[in-house]
Parts: sequence; structure tokens; C-alpha cells
Amino acid sequence: MQYIIVAAGRWKAGPEKDLYEKFEKRIQPALLLKEVDQKRKGSKVERLHREGAIFLKAVPDGARIIAMDENGKNLSSMGLANQLQLWGNDGVQKTAFLIGGADGHDKNVLESANIILSLGPQTWPHMMVRSMIAEQIYRVQSILTGHPYHRE
Repeated sequence: MQYIIVAAGRWKAGPEKDLYEKFEKRIQPALLLKEVDQKRKGSKVERLHREGAIFLKAVPDGARIIAMDENGKNLSSMGLANQLQLWGNDGVQKTAFLIGGADGHDKNVLESANIILSLGPQTWPHMMVRSMIAEQIYRVQSILTGHPYHRE
């Protein structure tokens, strides 16, 4: 399965990017990252709506959508692996993880998501979330192939 991360903001050099790249290199087929410019003009609702449209446009046709949101489901790594395996068994070829900006996602993004996923109740820096998702994708692939990276 092809995995895509669609994320608000642009990378800057630093440890978060280094960690992301560490896992990105291990994922096959190659993990794709699409960065979405944050539109800062207008009210919060207007900004979210504009960003949401850009996010949804960045998702490839036929891809399943996992929107990252603090109010989403808490899935274990094994639970995520099971879900992605089910999608793969159903012929799904692409899954996009959407990481919004500081204000989250527009309601249209959340309504379009197949899963709304949380990384827990803590607040994480958005650039760190990219690295955390890349690690979880690598972990999922390890689980599904029986690689010893994931140990229960």
C-alpha cells in the first residue's frame, strides 16, 4: 500500500525532520509527503475551510483518509495495522494521513475521513506528528511482515 502524509506547514531543518527521514527511508513503497501552505488570512472558519479544500484536493483518488485529530480514536499500533491490512485486502492501494495546522481540520475534512485518529490526549508539535506517523507506518509494515521491529 502507498502511504501519503498531507501536512500543514513547511519543513525546517532540525531533529524532527531527521527522525522523519530515518523512518521514511525504511518504508516501501516510498512514503510521500505533501505539504500544504497554511492560509493565515481571514477568520478561523474561513482559514479552516480553505485549508480543508486544499487538503482534500491533495488526497489521491480512491485513497482512504485518516485525519489526525485530538478527539479521534485511540488505536494501538496493532489496531492500526489490522485496519490497514483490512483495507489492503479490500483492494485499497493508497492511504492518506492528514495533519492539520494549529486549529485542526475543517468539518469537511473530518466528514470525509474514513478514520479520525488521535495520538492521545497530549498536544504534539505538528512537525513531530509527521515523524510519529512515519514511525507508525514503518511499525505497521513491520507487524504485517513479521519483522522483529515491533515486539508486543
